[in-house]
Amino acid sequence: MKIKQILSGKAINTIYSVQSSDTVFDALRLMAEKNIGAVLVIDEGQLAGIFSERDYARKVILQGRASKDTLIADVMTSKLITVASDDKLEMAMRIMSEKHIRHLPVIDNDELTGIISINDVVSAIMHDQRNRINSLESYISGNPF
Repeated sequence: MKIKQILSGKAINTIYSVQSSDTVFDALRLMAEKNIGAVLVIDEGQLAGIFSERDYARKVILQGRASKDTLIADVMTSKLITVASDDKLEMAMRIMSEKHIRHLPVIDNDELTGIISINDVVSAIMHDQRNRINSLESYISGNPF
């Protein structure tokens, strides 16, 4: 299974983003409204970074910063790890596990096409395995698919 199958299966593949000049408070408000764990940072149409709940915990709260006074530029993760839509889900899961990250931007031909979360990957793999099990059970029992 490939990443593009996750993106096409999402009800809405909206990319939520902030600018690096926005405050952490603005990003947190958006994340709360959309019930998401990370937002992409896009400046002048270019992907500049990502801001996640982990960034908030480690770079804002633990350092005693104020959300309304701290700019995203000061706490975002700018060294991004990305995947392409033609990459396999297993690769995305391996990257997420090895790098201890929960969100991966999807880039195709130098263009941002989406973002996937660890939840997206696990759900897709579970769905695929469920389908395989059902097919095998049907085959073993002699029932047509």
